[in-house]
Amino acid sequence: MTYRSGRPPPPPSSQPVGRRRSSQSILTPDAARVEALEAALARERKVSSALREVGVAIGVTADVEDLLQLILSKMTEVVEADRATLYLRDEESGELVSRAIGGGAMSSIRLKPGQGIAGAVAAAGKPVIVADAYEDPRFNPQWDLTTGYRTRSILAVPIVDHTGATIGVAQVLNKAHGEFTLDDASTLAALASQAAISIENFRLLQSIKTKNAQLEETKEKLELRVRDLKLLFDLESAMSRVGTLDELLVSVLGEARRVTKATVGAFALRDPESQLSTLHVLEKGRILRFPMKEDEGLIGAAMTTDEVILTHDASRDPRQSVELDARAGFESETALCVPLEGEDGHPIGAFGLYNKRGSEPFTEEDQALVLLIAANASTAIRLHWSRESREREERLTTIGRLLSGVLHDLKTPLTVISGYVQLMQLADKKAQRDEYGALIFKQFEHIGAMQRDVLEFARGEKSVLIRKVYLANFFEEVRQSLETSLAKNRVELVVDVQDKGTARFDEGKVLRIIHNLARNAAEAMASKGGGKFTVKVQRDKEGSLVLTFSDTGPGIPKDIEHRLFRSFVTSGKKGGTGLGLAIVKRIAEEHGGSVTVHSTSRGATFKVILPQPEEGA
Repeated sequence: MTYRSGRPPPPPSSQPVGRRRSSQSILTPDAARVEALEAALARERKVSSALREVGVAIGVTADVEDLLQLILSKMTEVVEADRATLYLRDEESGELVSRAIGGGAMSSIRLKPGQGIAGAVAAAGKPVIVADAYEDPRFNPQWDLTTGYRTRSILAVPIVDHTGATIGVAQVLNKAHGEFTLDDASTLAALASQAAISIENFRLLQSIKTKNAQLEETKEKLELRVRDLKLLFDLESAMSRVGTLDELLVSVLGEARRVTKATVGAFALRDPESQLSTLHVLEKGRILRFPMKEDEGLIGAAMTTDEVILTHDASRDPRQSVELDARAGFESETALCVPLEGEDGHPIGAFGLYNKRGSEPFTEEDQALVLLIAANASTAIRLHWSRESREREERLTTIGRLLSGVLHDLKTPLTVISGYVQLMQLADKKAQRDEYGALIFKQFEHIGAMQRDVLEFARGEKSVLIRKVYLANFFEEVRQSLETSLAKNRVELVVDVQDKGTARFDEGKVLRIIHNLARNAAEAMASKGGGKFTVKVQRDKEGSLVLTFSDTGPGIPKDIEHRLFRSFVTSGKKGGTGLGLAIVKRIAEEHGGSVTVHSTSRGATFKVILPQPEEGA
């Protein structure tokens, strides 16, 4: 406790000194004690009543300003002061700011830390009693000069929170009778603690309100995020099931119309090859296409300017195109159009929604959703175009490989034709020449089949001409077509047809398998000066046709055995393209079958299995 005055401290009682002396001349000592006790009791009742009233108000009053004004009025009442002020510490600046003022109008007061009586109390954390304000150097008379008020005495106590930190100062001025006492300081401190409770409750309430507002904001953001994620999931699920561009556009436009309640949805796309623009409109579950100028209509403007267009009255927008609406079959009233971003930063098109249900305008929330949809749609469209381009390139590459294979396979029929032409020249009998001519014609059929392969593949068809084949006749033709050419390479041909019935397969393609394997065998055995090439025809337990081709060559090099059936894999033989066995594998798989190989130093054996359909199938 600090006491500042030019006079000696007052007596403990709050009664004026002169009155006590008058009483002492009249009352006996016992009567005086009784009167003093009665006065103290009245004072305690007054303090208790004030504290009880403030305590009840703390529990029922929601307005902190009303509560602080009540506390100030009780402070002035209980300590018999003329005026009371509450200063609260500003958490940012540390200054004391007058939050509530009782006993007269006064403008807001701001005190720096340590400034004035209140600042000193806040800094020291202890009560201060000043009997004569103008004799205390800490007192600033400027406030009196400004307001015309005359400050005589001051009592100030710190307002302390539950942690012991000083959060403000309660100050009363000018005691009505005599000077402020230690009892007044204790009473003011009790009321200041009530003020501290009120302030802490208010701050806690404000903190709770702030946290609740933040939680509500976070909840709204999470709900929006969940909505966006659900939209993306639904959109991704819909797009994952599509195979064509139209199916992709239908799925995207369907989701967009659903979430925005738009009645019309459209894409304007610039073709990556021709650079021509087309309007794609969703109509009854299918896409209708309409040619358009690049900058035509609102959707064209969004595509060319790379800007979002949101209009509540399309008819008044100068960018609107009545002609485009007429071609597309709808009239734009409200519109939301966003550009579709391209890889190079230039739009590949635009995404437009029109005429929200209920004649409502599109909102900023709709715009956010459409931008999200457009970003995913743009990526999906670019991927689709990229896949189409890659498929075209792969098809052209495959056609090139197929042509290489055809040219590779042409060697055998051309060699056979050349041989029979030479034999025809030497034959004297017409019947023999006719026989050679028929065999030559058969080779031309094989060449025609190769040509059909290329055309069918180029058109995207996968055609295997399966038909009934008499095995004995077919392999007799195989023997005749191979025997001459193999003999030139000193290779003995053995054809062992153990099953002489019928089978179903593509004669031309199976003949290509045989020719490829025969040619490979002949070339492999050339290093040994010749050998034997055996063709065996059998059935397995499942009824599949099993063709086994064996040679007596040196076998397959170990370094290429594991990748033998890949295109362009060769053992380094002169003139080899590495396509023969890849063609064998492809033809076997087209028949639903397979090809395997077993190799040793004494030769290689290839086994081709061709499954056969059930009878009547």
